[in-house]
Amino acid sequence: MKVLVIAAHPDDEVLGMGGTIKKLSKQGHEIKIVIMATGIGARRSVNFKNKTKYSVTKNEEKTILKQIRDVQNHSRKAAKILGVKEISFLNFPDNEMDTISLLEVIKSIENEISNFNPEIVYTHTHFDVNIDHRICYQAVLSATRPQKGTKIKQVISYEVPSSTEWFFPSTFSPNIFVDISKEISAKKNALKSYKNEIRQFPHPRSTEALDSISKRWGSVSSFNNAEAFYLVRKLE
Repeated sequence: MKVLVIAAHPDDEVLGMGGTIKKLSKQGHEIKIVIMATGIGARRSVNFKNKTKYSVTKNEEKTILKQIRDVQNHSRKAAKILGVKEISFLNFPDNEMDTISLLEVIKSIENEISNFNPEIVYTHTHFDVNIDHRICYQAVLSATRPQKGTKIKQVISYEVPSSTEWFFPSTFSPNIFVDISKEISAKKNALKSYKNEIRQFPHPRSTEALDSISKRWGSVSSFNNAEAFYLVRKLE
């Protein structure tokens, strides 16, 4: 089975479904990860902390471009830990995908689908505070619309800790739970690959938080550790 994972930024794929990716790869499925946006530029800083000014100097811009290349290498390392050989970076502007025509985003995903021919597509949930995450969901929903002869049988959305939980008053309401008790260690190791993105607990982008979140969904589904998803569409 071919599985396509659409993630807005580097580390979203690990935070949202790193355990499930590892589980699918161990089962022998062919997986491709597509990272839509750069994941760095929105901070407008060179020290990986948020700056309140929008503009950047030319020197800062050069440093940010290098950081983008670095984080893409971190993505490749994380993918290798999760058993994924194929990963693409489309380099849309970080947290500014709303400045790009939605049609262009849709076409880029359609191109990935055409080249890879997946049977399952995973992406972000719409119930998320991050604009890039919501645009990815909208674009995937359009790019995967059912057509005669389509190979895509399922579209599934995932949460991203540190972003999805802030979409008040609506909430992410999962209806699929995957046992990742044997894969939680790989998920945490993959997150460690993102050495400039990982944070200290209690931040959601910490290994301790990933453990807590997986136990929370595990308590809902009677697993020791679980990841939660929402089935957007299924064709049989």
